[in-house]
This record gives sequence, structure tokens and C-alpha cells, in this order.
Amino acid sequence: MGEVIDNLHGNISLDPLACEFVDTEEFQRLRDLKQLGLTYLVYPGAVHTRFEHSLGVYQLAGEAMQNLQMNQGKELGIDRVDVQTVKLAGLLHDIGHGPFSHLFEHEFLPRVDPGSTSKWSHEHMSALLLDNIVDKHAIDIEPDYLKIVKEMIVASSKFSTTEGAKEKRFLYDIVANGRNGVDVDKFDYIDRDSRACGLGSNFQHWRLLQGMRVMGDEICYPAKDYLSVHKLFTTRADLHRTVYTHAKVKAVELMLVDALLEANDYLGIALHAEDPEEFWKLDDTIVKSIETAPNDELKKAKEIIQRIRRRQLYKFCNQYSVPRDKLEHFKDITAQDIVCSQKSSKVLLKEEDIAVSNVKIDLTHGRDNPLERF
Repeated sequence: MGEVIDNLHGNISLDPLACEFVDTEEFQRLRDLKQLGLTYLVYPGAVHTRFEHSLGVYQLAGEAMQNLQMNQGKELGIDRVDVQTVKLAGLLHDIGHGPFSHLFEHEFLPRVDPGSTSKWSHEHMSALLLDNIVDKHAIDIEPDYLKIVKEMIVASSKFSTTEGAKEKRFLYDIVANGRNGVDVDKFDYIDRDSRACGLGSNFQHWRLLQGMRVMGDEICYPAKDYLSVHKLFTTRADLHRTVYTHAKVKAVELMLVDALLEANDYLGIALHAEDPEEFWKLDDTIVKSIETAPNDELKKAKEIIQRIRRRQLYKFCNQYSVPRDKLEHFKDITAQDIVCSQKSSKVLLKEEDIAVSNVKIDLTHGRDNPLERF
């Protein structure tokens, strides 16, 4: 048994199998992946990592299973394997994240290969890495159990294979809930991110953990907890507006993506995403590697990183919020659109002078109210 003191959940006990995964270089790599990427350059306290978040999700997944086992264990046939697989899915769900978390997946890779959005996700890489860890470190886990853990990890992604699950489908909704978006992953990161950024949060995840029940093979909550569920989604949306898409955060992200693109041909950064044996070697320290490298091939990348260090950031010009009644027919704005709409003046912008960030903030189900799915 391993013991960890977490600043959000207190004492976390890791069972022997969990310890085997934690004590690998692939999992320890999460210490060098900041949970919120470059947000710490605007919110200095946001230096927490995927490592503590993963431990937190492991803890909450265990609490959820303990609650269901205590209240409906016999009825649902919950056994030791169910508890173990759900907890492992919580522990390992983020091992496939790249440097600076979502920036690598949603900003960098699509610029290298526009087709990557349909064939690459951090959840899928987590599953690939999991196979690699088990083989490399000879971890003793039944193949059938390993398959279930991987299915739970990708349950809410485009690679999900759980739609046809016949038994205990509810287990796949605890860590990554693709049906309504209420899961322990969000429980942890909403509390953890709010605290790290110095923002207040009225969301109380413990109320939902205590009220959690299974009906019709789906996780449900008492009607009295309607406001708690609503608070989960609104707090997440608020974090997106005030933290994740802060104008300065977006400026730094756009600059770092440009730096990584300049360095990609020489370092083969994107190629690491094709091979789990190489992928685990990528983490946030790549910036320091570029910054201190003597190679002339990295000169442009180094100059961009130096601008970030000296706070010479891309300038924020303007933003436009699309009215709800126009969303359906509104297409993403491009740099070309802005260049073409310029009025004659002495200074004319070129496409390479402009960076556009199209951001969609919702309650996890687009324009739909996720509460209507309960």
C-alpha cells in the first residue's frame, strides 16, 4: 500500500497494483505536464500537474465505487474487479496527454497535420501507453481486465467502444461519462483548477458522490441535487471564460504553438505522437530544451520563446460573441476573412500577421442543456 497526502482530498491510499503503475517512468512523466499548460503565466498558482490530478481522480473513483457498493452492491453485482478497474481507469486516464496538455492535441498537431483531429486523441494514446507500460514493466494484470480499463478511459472520446457493452454499462460512466458529462474527472479538475487559480467555487462534489445511484444501468442523482449538477456545468463554463481562454493565455499558447512548429522539422516533435514508446519522452521541458539548444535550426523557435519570457506577447485586438440565434449558421473566422475585410489604409495586414482563435464554450453538450439528459 502507498500513501500520498493530497492538498485537495487529503490522504490517498494506493493499492499494490496502482503502485506498480505509478512507479514507472511513463506515469512519473505526469509530474512534468502542467494540468493547465501555460495558464501559470497569467495565474501564477496554476502550476499543478497531471500527476496530482490523476491521483485525485483515482481517489474519487474509489469513493464513487465504495458508495455504490455500500448502497447497491448486491443489487448491481459489484465485485472486487469492478472496483479495481474503475480506480485504475481514473488513475491512468490522462497518461496520454502531450506537452502543455490540450494545446498539443488541439492546437499543435492539427497545424502539423489537419487530419490528426479525426485519428488522434489523448485518450487513445493513454490506452496505447497502457499496453506499453504493462508489457515493458511486466505488470501482472489479466488481459480482460486491462481491456476494460482501456475501454473506460476512452469511454467519452471518439474512440469509444462501450456503446455495445451489455453488462454494467454504468461503470464506464464514472471516470469519463460520454452520456451526460457528469464524472469524477470533472469533479477533481474543477475543484483543483479553481483552487490553484485563486477562484472561489461553490461546486460540492461530495454531494453528488453521496447521492449517486444506478437506475436502468445509468448513473443517476436525486432531484434535490439538480442545482449541484447545474453548478458543475456552470463552474466549468466559467473556468473556460475566465481562465482557460483568457486573452493573455491564448496569446501565449498561440506563440508556443508557433515555436513548436518552427522546431518540429528539426526535432520531429509530431512524430513522437505516432509511437507510444517515443511519446512518453515528450513533456513540458521541451521548451527549455529548445531554449537552451545551440543549434541554428532552432533559432526562430528560440526567438519566439524568448519573446514569451520577456512578455513581448502577441497583441489582443478584438473579440466577438456570436448571438445564440446565429450560431447554427456561423462559420469559424479565419485570418483570410479579416485580411479581406480591411478598409483601405496606409498599413495593410497580411494573413501571417494575424492569429485567430475560435472558441466555443458550452455546458458539454453544445447548445443542449445536459440536465435534460437526466
